[in-house]
Amino acid sequence: MAGRAGALLELTRPTNLVLGAATVPLGATMVLGEAWTSESITVTALYATSVVAFMAAGNAMNDLRDVEVDRVVHPHRPLPSGRVSRPVAARFTAGLWLLSLLTLVLGTAGLATGMPDAPMLAPVVIWVLAAVLMMTYDHGPALKDRGLSGNLAISVLVGAVVLFGAAGVGSWAHPVALAAAAVAALVNLAREIVKDVHDLEGDEGHRSTLPMVIGAERARMVAYVCALLGLVVLYLPYWRGPLAFSQILLQAPAILLIITTNGPLYQGQDAVVASRFRLGMLAGLFGFLGSVLL
Repeated sequence: MAGRAGALLELTRPTNLVLGAATVPLGATMVLGEAWTSESITVTALYATSVVAFMAAGNAMNDLRDVEVDRVVHPHRPLPSGRVSRPVAARFTAGLWLLSLLTLVLGTAGLATGMPDAPMLAPVVIWVLAAVLMMTYDHGPALKDRGLSGNLAISVLVGAVVLFGAAGVGSWAHPVALAAAAVAALVNLAREIVKDVHDLEGDEGHRSTLPMVIGAERARMVAYVCALLGLVVLYLPYWRGPLAFSQILLQAPAILLIITTNGPLYQGQDAVVASRFRLGMLAGLFGFLGSVLL
């Protein structure tokens, strides 16, 4: 039983869940600064739980669909290794979707009670659009199999988490939250493309990815350009406001992590670059957080 529980947890990609759980309060703090109330804390906690369950369900659903590919690329994962059966994984996924929906409803009810002037539909709209994107990624048009379209879908979902956190405290369109969401989406897009280069052999015959269409080297170049565009967007709220230009120093770690990926990209160190893009994205989000709080 303990072994199966551990395998189910692994199915959810717990490292990604920690990132999702942290991003919701990050988005909220970009709006509130230090002006937290008991109501905003409760709503943000519920929305963070909704995001964690949503991401866990999406990751599990993705593994259910990709069992055959993972037998080649990731044979150690719970489903291809046989540590979890498909029926158990499917029931687990359904329960996660229900948990995400329930906490969305509870959070929105708390938003209506504690912040009656806030646009209550914004978090619901973001959740619904994200759910549609997730479903079309794995099913329907199966964007996952369509290269760049799938990369874009996942990256929009990553950026949407920041906006979801901001919407939970009444201001999804706050300029810092919008910039942070765009940076997260662009850097994640770069990461997804590099991951496709890394998985090129295993994806052959199963998906049509960007590296298959334009080649690995050109795909790496596209990824680097996307990451640099993320840095351009990162610069905007410091240049145009509302953040002070001097505070851009807080983004130095993110800028260095991302700019210096050109060497490893040229050498074909795709796993290293994908990891560095993730760290750069995290550093950028925390750089925005520090800029708001200081």
